[in-house]
Amino acid sequence: MPDEPQFTREEPFFRDPDSESNPPQGTEPGEADAIESQSETPAPPAPPATDAASAQAQLDEAERKAAEHRDAWLRAKAEVENVRKRAQIDVANAHKYALEGFASDLLPVKDSLEATLAAEKGTLEALRSGVELTLKQLESVFEKASLKEINPVGEKFDPHRHQAISLLPSDKEPNTVINVLQKGYLLNDRVIRPALVTVAKGRDA
Repeated sequence: MPDEPQFTREEPFFRDPDSESNPPQGTEPGEADAIESQSETPAPPAPPATDAASAQAQLDEAERKAAEHRDAWLRAKAEVENVRKRAQIDVANAHKYALEGFASDLLPVKDSLEATLAAEKGTLEALRSGVELTLKQLESVFEKASLKEINPVGEKFDPHRHQAISLLPSDKEPNTVINVLQKGYLLNDRVIRPALVTVAKGRDA
């Protein structure tokens, strides 16, 4: 009788569910997952070398512009200081030489007075004529300098322009200037010397 094939009986394979749920010995719960996730996360790519060079170039450019702006600020500050100093010098010169033109105009007047006094054989009429000519020169200088006289005979008394010396009885209207003892003067409409006057008062006052 021929040999019959022999069949071996294989035991079924069973996987222990506890072995899958339990992590390997020596690891805490969740540590295995962390290890697995770390092993699966790829490393970030290294930054390109050109980024560092670009940042350095931008820094150099910023420093260059900052130096330019500082240099421009220093030049502007120096210019402002020079302008301030020039203005101070101009103001000082203006105060110092403010009367230069007026003084120059007075020189011919002095020359005329000296020439009149130097005439040894001049008659009284010639002397008077020389003085009158000199007075006209002086009046021309005053007019050029906006220097006007105050001679208020017959005008109403003005305490802003006149200084009363006395009150005298008069037939004129009270508070009227009847005599000028000394003329006053205005410089550009500003009183630099009031006129000394006597003022009329009523007969019954």
